[in-house]
Amino acid sequence: MLDTLPVGIAPSTVAFVVLGVTLVAFMWGRVRYDLVALCALLASVVLGLVPAADAFAGFGHPAVITVAAVLVLSRGFERAGVVDLIAEQVLKAGERLTLQLTVLVGTVVVLSGVMNNVGALALLLPVALRLAREHDTSSSLLLMPLAFGSLLGGLTTLIGTPPNIIIASFRGNITGENFGLFSFFPVGAAVALAGMGFIVLVGWRLTPRRAGQAANSDMFDTASYLVELKVGEDAGANGLTLQQLREEIDEAVPVLAVVRDDKRRAGYAFYGALETGDILLLEANTDELKQLEDKLGLSVVREPDDTGKDSKPQAHQDARADADKSDGRSRAVDTEGLQLVEAVVRNDSMMIHRSVRQLRLQHQFGLHLVAVARDGTRLKQRLRDIRFQAGDVLLLQGSESEMHESLATLGCLPLANRELTFGKPRKMALSLGVFGLAIIAMLLDWLPAAVALSAAAVVTLLAGVLTLREGYQALDGPVIVLLGAMLPVGKALDSSGGAELIAESMLQAGSQWPAVVTLVGLFVVSMLLSNVVNNAAAAVLMAPIGASLANGLNVSLDPFLMVIAVSASCAFLTPIGHQSNTLVLGPGGYRFGDYWKLGLPLSLIVMAVAIPVILWRWPL
Repeated sequence: MLDTLPVGIAPSTVAFVVLGVTLVAFMWGRVRYDLVALCALLASVVLGLVPAADAFAGFGHPAVITVAAVLVLSRGFERAGVVDLIAEQVLKAGERLTLQLTVLVGTVVVLSGVMNNVGALALLLPVALRLAREHDTSSSLLLMPLAFGSLLGGLTTLIGTPPNIIIASFRGNITGENFGLFSFFPVGAAVALAGMGFIVLVGWRLTPRRAGQAANSDMFDTASYLVELKVGEDAGANGLTLQQLREEIDEAVPVLAVVRDDKRRAGYAFYGALETGDILLLEANTDELKQLEDKLGLSVVREPDDTGKDSKPQAHQDARADADKSDGRSRAVDTEGLQLVEAVVRNDSMMIHRSVRQLRLQHQFGLHLVAVARDGTRLKQRLRDIRFQAGDVLLLQGSESEMHESLATLGCLPLANRELTFGKPRKMALSLGVFGLAIIAMLLDWLPAAVALSAAAVVTLLAGVLTLREGYQALDGPVIVLLGAMLPVGKALDSSGGAELIAESMLQAGSQWPAVVTLVGLFVVSMLLSNVVNNAAAAVLMAPIGASLANGLNVSLDPFLMVIAVSASCAFLTPIGHQSNTLVLGPGGYRFGDYWKLGLPLSLIVMAVAIPVILWRWPL
C-alpha cells in the first residue's frame, strides 16, 4: 500500500502532512469542505496511504448509508406535517422568555434525538422567528439557544448526529459489535438536561440582544425603498419587457408588480411588454431610480418614504399609492399576494461566493432577489454586486408552486413565509409508523441500523410521503461526500501509524497523570477540532487516536470512544463548526465572536457532566 511513498519518508509523516493541509483548508473555508475531503482522499491514494482499490469504499460504509437514510426520513417528517403540529403547540408558549426558551430548546432536543439535528433546527427556526415577532422578543435571544439545543439533542441516540454513527461503526470494526440505538442515551440525556437547564436559566443572558436582526420586520421593511414609476407616452420603457428593462440599465432591479387598468400582476409573472400608463411597483435606491428616470423616461408617481415609515404598515402587503392624479382620482395599488419569502443561505448552498448573474436566479429558478441582509443589517450595495455568504438572509419573490423546489435546489432554508405554506400535513401516521418499525427492528437486532433505516426511507418514498425528487433533495450531498471521502483518510491515519504516534505523545506528556486526565485532554482536543472542521470529520480523525490511547493505557475502549462522540458534537464556540450554528448566524444578527460567550461555559458544563457519567456507565 505504501510502496509509492518517497524513500526515507515515514508513512505517518506523509499522513500528518496530508491531514495538516486538509485541516488548514477546512479552516480557510474558501473551498467547500466536501471538495477539500475529496482532494485529501485523492492525495492519500496518489501518495500510497490508501489503496486505489479502496479509494471509494467509504461511500458504501454503513455510517454513510445510515446518515443518508436519516436525512430522507427527516425530510419525510417535515413533509408529513410535523412542523405544523409543532408550531401549533410551541406558539402557545406565552410571553415569558424563560418559558419560550424551555419549549423551544426542549422540543429541538427531543426532535434531534430521532432525526437529523440540522433538520430539527430547520423545522423550528421559522417557528422561533414567528414567536419572536408575535411577542416582541429579540430573536437573537432565541436562535442561538435553539441551535445549541439541536446539538445537545443529537447526543442522545445513535441517529441523532453523524459523529455517533461514525463512532458506533468504528467500535464495530474493532470489537465486532456496534454501539446500539440507545447506547448513547445515558450520557446524552444527562448532558442535554444539564445544557438545557444552563441555557434556559442563565445562558441566554450571555447572548447579544440585537434590535436589527432578520426576525425584526424592519430589516426588510420595503417602505424605505418602495417606489412607483409610471410609463409615459414618450418613455423609453414603452414596448420593453421587464427583462429588457433590466438589461437597459444593467441592474437587477426587482419589479414587484405591474399595475395596468387597476389590475395588479406580480412582477415574476409578467412577461408582456410595457404600455403607456403602466405603473411599476419596485424597490430602487437613489442611483437606480435616477437611471430609470434618465435612461427609460419613467416618471415617479410616489417616492420612497425617507422616514422609513409608510402611511400603511407592512409595505409588502398594505402599500397604497396615488396614480393618475391629473384626473383627480386616487387609485389604490394593493401589493398583497406578491409571494415574498425570507430564506437563509445554508453553509452547503450552491449560492456561496456567487452572484445573482452567475446563478441566473430569475431564468433558471424563477426567483427575483429583492433584498439581502447580512450580520443583522440590510445590505445597501447593488444586488448584482453581492456575492452570497453562508448565513445571508434573502428576501425573494417567485411563484408559490415553484418556490419550495427552487429554494431546496439552491440550498436555502425558508424562514418567515409571506403568504406561502410549504408542505401540507399528510400521511403523518404512516411516516411515524414506518420509522417506529425501523427502531423496533434495530432494538431487537433483527436488522443493522443502516439496513433498517434504509428500508424505512424506501417505504417512505414508495408510500408517497416524499416524492423521489424530494428524497434526492433531502440527501445532503456535501455531508455524504465528506463522510465517504474522509473515512478512508481516517483509516489511513491509523494504518500509517500516525494515530499511534499522537497517542504515544499524549501518553508521554501525561505519563504521571490518571487515565481520567487523558480523557479530559482527549475531550478538549476533539472539541476544539470540531469547532473549526465539520463534526463528522472530527469524529473520523479522532476515533483512531482514542483507540490508540485506550490500547496504550491498557484500559477499556468504550469510554474513549464515548468521549469523542460527545466532544465532536460540542461545536459551540464558532458559527462554522456546525451547520446549525451557521443557519442562525444571519437570522439572529450574530457576529463571529458572539458564539463563544455562551458556547464556552456550555462546553465546560458538557465536559463536567459527560466524563463522570461516561466513567460510571463505561468504567475504565
